[in-house]
Amino acid sequence: MRKCIQSISMLFVMATAALPMYANADDNGVDSAHAVFVMSNATDRNEILAYARATDGSLHETHRFSTGGRGSGGNHDPLESEGSLALSQDSSQLFAVNAGSGDISVFRVFGSTLVLSDKVLSEGSEPNAIAQHGNLVYVVNTGGSSSVAGFLLEGNHLRYIENSLTFLSTNTSGAASIAFSPDGQFLAVTERLTNNIDVFKVLADGKLLPIVINPSAGPGAFAVSFAPDGAAIVSETGPANVPNGSAISSYTILPNGTLSAISTSVPTLGAANCWNVVTPDGRFAYVSNAGSSTISGFAISATGVLSALSGTVVGENPSGAGNLDITVSADGKFLYTLNSSNGTIGIFAIQKDGSLNNVGSASGIGQDTGFNGIAAN
Repeated sequence: MRKCIQSISMLFVMATAALPMYANADDNGVDSAHAVFVMSNATDRNEILAYARATDGSLHETHRFSTGGRGSGGNHDPLESEGSLALSQDSSQLFAVNAGSGDISVFRVFGSTLVLSDKVLSEGSEPNAIAQHGNLVYVVNTGGSSSVAGFLLEGNHLRYIENSLTFLSTNTSGAASIAFSPDGQFLAVTERLTNNIDVFKVLADGKLLPIVINPSAGPGAFAVSFAPDGAAIVSETGPANVPNGSAISSYTILPNGTLSAISTSVPTLGAANCWNVVTPDGRFAYVSNAGSSTISGFAISATGVLSALSGTVVGENPSGAGNLDITVSADGKFLYTLNSSNGTIGIFAIQKDGSLNNVGSASGIGQDTGFNGIAAN
């Protein structure tokens, strides 16, 4: 036990010692407050790749940090999820799922430096997505009996909430994402194989009321995110065998946990839209069309109505890039895509009108080697 404590203390000292390297980073064009993280999902040693962000949005890999767990491995999009890597609301902590070893890792974040502070069992099999709100963290376990499990975030450690394990609609739901509503009163989970969107009321003790199952407005529900005003934004891969037939829908969560559609299946003009992200100010939503290597953009009204930006497709990665998960920096300036097929991170500057300016890419990701998860602060 003493050796463990000493090791963690030494890691903290090493991390804080590394911070002065970036103290005057702005002089070299590096923004010391912002970084991008991606997850290797490797079977033998799951790692987080950390990239320091320059003021122009470009990235430089700084280090790789072990999660202490094992990923699932695989090739292109093996986790089939959004949110396998997630930053806390204040960007001070990073949460990662280890699908191969069935546990969750918690890191403290210092710029682009990470310090592993905890690793706990996910209370299920094959965790593939995680979400945090306040002192609550919930994880999706997609293997075995599909479920969600809750944890209390106590400082930099997680404690399982007894009897919080809650099952989804079926054992083979293909759970793909999880998100808290902005007020923390609801938890939403998408079921890829059943085309359902599950909603749970969150109780004061962190446990959940029984599941409320909502059918998706369109086929292929995959990922759910929330706009700051509370609208749930859901990506839809679209009907089978329809070229560039993906779409995006928005919903209001009613007090009883049912969903009321606002905008239904607005076309993305792309293929395989499985991931989405909302800008911090709530003005725009972007989706990642993996099948067409494009990004589509939408304006979000105060009532959650989605309107396609000019041209709908506002960003393009190289053909065959296979952009998976997608993230926006905490300052809302840049959008990043995890391009699994060509082994890069796509980098886009967000303009005032919501359009995107492609400013290049960063390397370091293995091509079709199972990478999943991206987060930016």
